[in-house]
Amino acid sequence: MEYDFTHKPSYTHLIVTLEPGESIVAEPGAMVGHSATVSMDTGTSRDGLLSSAKSLLGGESAFANEFTAEGGTGTVTFAPPSPGDVAAHELRDETLYTVDGAFLAATDGIDIDSEIGGLKSMLGEASLTPLALKGTGTVFVDSYGGLETIELDAGESYVLDNQHLVAWDDTIDYSIERVGGLKSSLLGGEGLVFEFSGPGTAWYQTRDMDALVSVLARRMPSQGE
Repeated sequence: MEYDFTHKPSYTHLIVTLEPGESIVAEPGAMVGHSATVSMDTGTSRDGLLSSAKSLLGGESAFANEFTAEGGTGTVTFAPPSPGDVAAHELRDETLYTVDGAFLAATDGIDIDSEIGGLKSMLGEASLTPLALKGTGTVFVDSYGGLETIELDAGESYVLDNQHLVAWDDTIDYSIERVGGLKSSLLGGEGLVFEFSGPGTAWYQTRDMDALVSVLARRMPSQGE
């Protein structure tokens, strides 16, 4: 499998080239288009992906899509739902955790699990539904705005607002803390931050969707006006 990105970094497209027999799975609604040699299976039997797709939509019933090249090489184009960037990350018998909505697609060999026990309950206060992407292969994550990485050495720490968090690898330790101040009052008491401790890598987005919604809401006419 080969892949390329176009329109980076603001409106990134992911274009995947599949050899005959190769496949890739993606979140519902991610497909822009595909060549005639690619088939799409909606409602794949990969149970892990199905459960994860439901978590992406807040537990509602949803189908996952699997794209397979048949009878020749084919291409599939994907795009995230909001303006921003897409990045690829290679896993080699490893785990990458992503927040809800950050998963875009994954190749064969990646198990996608939304039932990850204590981690899910720990993140519930932060209104995050984490996914665990496990195995060997390529995963693609997306962001609202630009996508940046934080590389932490052993013993090094960094504090990140929960609304900007995208993903982190399984070598990182973290804790969640509530902070006060202007932002927490404006956003209805969110005010949660993650403190990450290395070694490891975390990914974050440069824009906050909830902050945008808050700005737009103040400009929308109220009922009766």
